Amino acid sequence: MSEKQNTLQEKVNQVLATIRPQLLMDGGGVELVNVNEDEGVVSVRLTGACGGCPMSTLTLKMGIERTLRAQIPEIQSVEAV
Repeated sequence: MSEKQNTLQEKVNQVLATIRPQLLMDGGGVELVNVNEDEGVVSVRLTGACGGCPMSTLTLKMGIERTLRAQIPEIQSVEAV
């Protein structure tokens, strides 16, 4: 793992830390699974209430992905695994 990738992963973790309190208020959460630096793709796992929520796609794309892309230009997309 390169130093740049560690840095990108750390940036993603920092941004996710700012999102988690909002998800926790609804009984959910998010875990970082992987950061593919070459493709700019972040893989996350929605947990708790978010895992089975019908609105999870909206949370993923309009909440998590939008926030990550706004704060980290290298990120192209966020996928749930």
